[in-house]
Amino acid sequence: MSELDFYKDKRVFVTGHTGFKGTWLCHILLKAGATVSGYALEPESGLYGQTRLQSQIHSVIGDVRDETKLSTAMDEARPDVVFHLAAQALVRRSYREPALTYTTNVLGTVNVLEAIRRTSSVKSFVNITTDKVYENREWRWGYRENERLNGFDPYSNSKSCSELVTGSYRGAFFDESESTAVSTARSGNVIGGGDYSEDRIIPDCVRAVCAGREILVRNPESTRPYQHVLECLYGYLLLAERQYTDKSLTGAYNFGPDEESCVKTGELVALFCTAWGVGAEWRVQGDGGPHEANFLKLDCTKAKTVLGWRPRWTIKTAVEKTVEFAKLDTDVERSACLERQIKEYFV
Repeated sequence: MSELDFYKDKRVFVTGHTGFKGTWLCHILLKAGATVSGYALEPESGLYGQTRLQSQIHSVIGDVRDETKLSTAMDEARPDVVFHLAAQALVRRSYREPALTYTTNVLGTVNVLEAIRRTSSVKSFVNITTDKVYENREWRWGYRENERLNGFDPYSNSKSCSELVTGSYRGAFFDESESTAVSTARSGNVIGGGDYSEDRIIPDCVRAVCAGREILVRNPESTRPYQHVLECLYGYLLLAERQYTDKSLTGAYNFGPDEESCVKTGELVALFCTAWGVGAEWRVQGDGGPHEANFLKLDCTKAKTVLGWRPRWTIKTAVEKTVEFAKLDTDVERSACLERQIKEYFV
């Protein structure tokens, strides 16, 4: 993992470390030789517990809306680098609980930035948002970082607000050459082993197949930038590293798949069924759910040219890696699979 040598002996603080993305990120950092501290809600279940991450990092259980507890945790960790992943990240839940979504995703970002202001050790900060921050005009081409921000649903809109908050803080409080480098990262829909979230297509596929049910697909014609979780995490890590030594690189960055991996939901499910094999079948079932965009794609030229980042796995490979993990029966097997896939990615 020589390309991650920057993180050896670095102190890294991760909000949302008990979640799907956060757990994968922490394991990468540990393999790179970093000292990792995390701040997040108690995990309901999933990858965090399966891979025994709690015993390998310093974990603080708390809500990002609790400014005092968050600030204390960061002050004690004295991190060099901060990644902010904690969020209410489900579109459908945001319709049911909009106030919770806004306070977590907007006020939570404010609290993280305030904690960084009080912690002089932090040299690099990346706020993780989403591809859904853009005002979606159903364009056939990808959105660039300078496009208008105005997510439609409460989740997407709260992340647009989080972007604006971060930009304001960067200009108002982190503009000096010696202050913290601050950026945001916008990634597409991620898949990978250990994601058990509700209302996400691949976890829904796994649950259906394991229960012996047909997979029901709401919007098979919707096009999304699907990618393996390791793709965007590599982008976040590279961005935090590069801006650490060159503050002129701060700003917003898209991390999404290449053109061939921006597929319709129906195509993704078909790939899943092929990778899974016997017992995996699907059909369309509209349920009259809340508004969802039909077409969304990112233009990642900036990340490729400025940072040298680019996707490494096709969507077919990403699905196969996810199915490989999903078919395992024990935590020992799952931990070994996670470690193996990280090694395969960062060869």
